[in-house]
Amino acid sequence: MVHVEYEARDGIARITLDAPPANCYSYELMRAFDDAILKARFDADVHAIVVRSAGEKFFCAGADIGMLEKSDPTFKYYFCLHANETLLRLEQTPKIVVAALEGHCVGGGLEVALACDIRLARRGSGKCGLPEVRLGVLPGTGGTQRLVRAVGRARAIELMVKGETFDYDRALELGLVNEVIDAPDSAAFDEAVTAYVRALVPPAAPSRAVGFIKRACVTGGEIDLYDGLALERELQQRLFEGEDAREGLAAYLEKRPPRFAGK
Repeated sequence: MVHVEYEARDGIARITLDAPPANCYSYELMRAFDDAILKARFDADVHAIVVRSAGEKFFCAGADIGMLEKSDPTFKYYFCLHANETLLRLEQTPKIVVAALEGHCVGGGLEVALACDIRLARRGSGKCGLPEVRLGVLPGTGGTQRLVRAVGRARAIELMVKGETFDYDRALELGLVNEVIDAPDSAAFDEAVTAYVRALVPPAAPSRAVGFIKRACVTGGEIDLYDGLALERELQQRLFEGEDAREGLAAYLEKRPPRFAGK
């Protein structure tokens, strides 16, 4: 059975891909993923999102090749279009999104991870890369665009035309993951990811400011500097009008740790 699990607790929404054996995504799974993203977006009590896998062998091996092989070109086009729209929704949601990479993260799986803001990987658990060229196609769920933005044009082209896959330590060197975590098992990895994310949500962090930083970077990175600075000013003004800015400034002057509410 293919499904996506959703759980929200302590300000963190956990979206778990569960499509054995390799978490390959179909249209049905991508629709469930889309629904989970929207659920987290509209939940005022959710301040951060973690995208993870149910098993430890695969974070995601990409699109279901068997499904694509049986589909006509029109279905393939709309399947890719919907997948792009889903990942854009994830990317444009002004809440920090952390990908917890355990197991292999290849093809469309890496494309899902690239749409997340921060990528944490379990050391030695698998490989990642965009090997679609070996199938005679290109990375069609944002890979050609997001990989360029992550590692630069020359390196991205090289990785994709060679279809290279590599371990997470190499991914760290390339700038594809933010941190590689030593964890003896899945439970320990999940605990480390949760601790990382808790530092980004209330009361430890002003999640509204965190989300606005994301929005300034994601949107600002696609427009010219003049318009980007205007966006930054508007977002800053909105933060100055909120509770967390008042709390942060007061705590600084009173020389005490701030307690943020995400407002």
